[in-house]
Amino acid sequence: MATIINMPRLSDTMEEGVLAKWLKNVGDKIEEGDILAEIETDKATMEFESFYEGTLLYVGLQEGETSPVDVLLAIIGEEGEDISAIINGSSSEPEKTVTPEVIKEETTAEVSKTDAVEIPEGVHVITMPRLSDTMTDGTVATWLKKVGDVVGEGDMLAEIETDKATMEFECFYEGTILFIGVQEGETVPVDSLLIIIGPAGTDVAALIAKGSAVTSKEESIDEKTATKPAAANKTEEVKAVVTSNNTSNGRVFASPLAKKIATDKGINLADINGSGENGRIIKKDVENFTPSTNEAANKSTVTAPTSSFIATGEERSEEVKNSQMRKAIAKSLGNSKFSAPDFSLNIEVDMDNAMASRKTINAIPDTKVSFNDMVVKACAMALKKHPQVNTSWTDTNTVYHNHIHVGVAVAVDDGLLVPVIKYTDQLSLTQIGAGVRDLAGKARNKKIAPADMQGSTFTVSNLGMFGIENFNSIINQPNSAILSVGAIVQKPVVKDGQIVVGNTMKLTLTCDHRTVDGAVGAQFLQTLKTFIENPVTMLA
Repeated sequence: MATIINMPRLSDTMEEGVLAKWLKNVGDKIEEGDILAEIETDKATMEFESFYEGTLLYVGLQEGETSPVDVLLAIIGEEGEDISAIINGSSSEPEKTVTPEVIKEETTAEVSKTDAVEIPEGVHVITMPRLSDTMTDGTVATWLKKVGDVVGEGDMLAEIETDKATMEFECFYEGTILFIGVQEGETVPVDSLLIIIGPAGTDVAALIAKGSAVTSKEESIDEKTATKPAAANKTEEVKAVVTSNNTSNGRVFASPLAKKIATDKGINLADINGSGENGRIIKKDVENFTPSTNEAANKSTVTAPTSSFIATGEERSEEVKNSQMRKAIAKSLGNSKFSAPDFSLNIEVDMDNAMASRKTINAIPDTKVSFNDMVVKACAMALKKHPQVNTSWTDTNTVYHNHIHVGVAVAVDDGLLVPVIKYTDQLSLTQIGAGVRDLAGKARNKKIAPADMQGSTFTVSNLGMFGIENFNSIINQPNSAILSVGAIVQKPVVKDGQIVVGNTMKLTLTCDHRTVDGAVGAQFLQTLKTFIENPVTMLA
C-alpha cells in the first residue's frame, strides 16, 4: 500500500521548506534509513530520511521549490501501484506554488469564463497604481480632471498620496473620462478601480459593477517611470529649467515620462514642440523627435563648465532571493522587537583575573577554555541566583524555568543560529567549551540537529572577537533576556587610588520588561560581574 510522505517540520519554527536536492529518483528502490532529499529549513539544510521501504513512485516538489509544512512531498509504495487517486483526489494533494503574475492571469481567466465582462473597444480600465515598493493602498489627494473631460496621453489625471510621497499620476490613453471610482480624500487598496477612459457615451455600467477584476493585462503601467512627486501647488505644471545655444533660461512644460525618455536619449527638451495640453511635451513628442543638423552640431560644441564635476556610471541593483533562514530571522526578531517592551543595562567588567585564570587553565594539557566559555558559565550560575531572569512570558502566565539552557549565538553564512548548551549550570568550563565548539561547528556546516537549537532559557551573543566594544542585542524569544558581550580592551583604570593599565570588557543585558524589572536586571549583572572578575568562584 502506498505511503504518503509530506513536507516534514524539521524545526520548531519551520513553516515551509525548500527542496534543495533530491537524492533519489522516481523508480528507485527505497530502504528504511535511506536519505531521500536535502531540505532547507529556516535554520539549516538537513537530510531527510525515509522511514519506509518500497519504490519511489512520485515526487511532489522539484528541486528549488518551496512548500508549506504537511504538503505532499513524495509517495512510496509497490512498483507499478496505481497512485492516480492519491495524486488527483487526496486531501494530501500537493499544493501548487504560483507567482503573483500567475495568480493574476488565473484570476483574469476565471473571471472571463464565469463572469465574462466584455470590455468595449477603446475603453481602458485603470486601477490604483503601485507607486512605491512598499505601497499597499493609496489616497486620491486631488483630481486634476473630472468626468466628461477629454484627456490625452501625457495629461495628469490626479495626485495620489502613497506611503512615501504625493505623486502625479499620468494618463497613457486618449478618450473621455467615463467614470471615477475613488473620490478625493478616499483611500483604497492597490488595484482597486480608479478611473475608466473611453469614447464619449460608452456604457460602462457592467465594468463598474465588476470593478478591478476586468482590468486587462495590456493596461498595466510601469508606474515607476510614469510618476514623480507632485509640486506644492496642485495646479502647477512640472517644469524643467534648461539652457541651450538658441534659448535663454526658460521653462519647458513636459510630462515626467517625456522627461525621462529625453534624458535617456540625450535630447534637449527645449528643441521639441509639444503636442499635449497647453503645448506640453508628452511621450510621443520625444519618441518622434529627430534632431536637425544644426542642432546636432550645436550639441557637439557645448562644453560643461570647468568648475563642475560630472560623474558618470551605471546604476545597478541585484535581487537575491531570501533564504528560509533569513525569512525566519526577520520574522522572529521582528516579532520580538515589536512585541517585547525591552530595556538595556550596561556594566564594565575588570578582566585581569579572568585573563590570568584562563592562562592557568589552558596550561593544562588537552584543555582549552575561551573567555566566552567563562561568560556562559557565569551566566548559568547567575541565573540560579536570579530565577526571575530565567523566565518566559505568555499572555496568561510567567513561566519560571527550573532548568538552565544557555543559547550561544553563532554567525553562519546565511545568518545566525543559536545552538543551546543544555543544563549549563551543571557543566564545567571545559565541558561548556567543548559543547560550544562542537555545536558551533555543526551549525556552520549545516549539520546541526533541530533539537540542538531548541529550548534555550537565556542567550549570549558575543561580538568581541570582531572588535565590537559595546552593542545591544534583540531578545531571542521566548527568553526574557539576552547578554551582549564586547571586546576586551586595554585601557587606563583606577585601582587602589592609582591609575594603572587594566583590561576591561563591557556587557549589555537586554531585558523584557514584562518579566524582568530594572532592579532585577541590575542585580543579575552585579552577580555576573562578581563571577567573571573572580573565576575561582566558578570552579567550586
